[in-house]
Amino acid sequence: MPGTRTSQQWWEETRKEPARLMAWLLDQYRGEATAAGRIEALRDTHAHGDVKARRLLTVIAAQERQHALWVGGLLRARGLEPTVQDKAERYWEQPLAAIQDLESGCAVGAHAERMRLERIEVIASDPEAPEDVRAVFRRILPQERFHERAFRSLAGATALEATRDAHELGRTALGLSP
Repeated sequence: MPGTRTSQQWWEETRKEPARLMAWLLDQYRGEATAAGRIEALRDTHAHGDVKARRLLTVIAAQERQHALWVGGLLRARGLEPTVQDKAERYWEQPLAAIQDLESGCAVGAHAERMRLERIEVIASDPEAPEDVRAVFRRILPQERFHERAFRSLAGATALEATRDAHELGRTALGLSP
């Protein structure tokens, strides 16, 4: 597909340009901070009587807030104050529209986490990445792996398959190849 890149290609382009890296860190901060709210909304809307789901979603939301703090530290170290600015969410339009219940919401979360894991794994393993960036993403990596597994287990195979097309549309909007 023309115009798409792998996570490895994206990262090689991003880390070489300081302005691009800063813009991505700001986007990452916003993504982590807003993910917590989305996850809590999913919990509060669809996981009323499911104690396990409520507990897992609460833990994941808290960890996403922690990730926002860590990424915020990277931004502050570079002289920027992290803020959540309104910005078009290229990925989320189709996946959010696919959420009908707890399972579909968790499937959307699993797909999104899998996609983010691709980028985080590339960054965490890159010896040419700025050391502080690599260190933060090494800390985030095991928690994001947990998030993807937890979402996947709460979703089930049927919901994962039912939301796959919406995820692929969101991924295409980001210009990422599978």
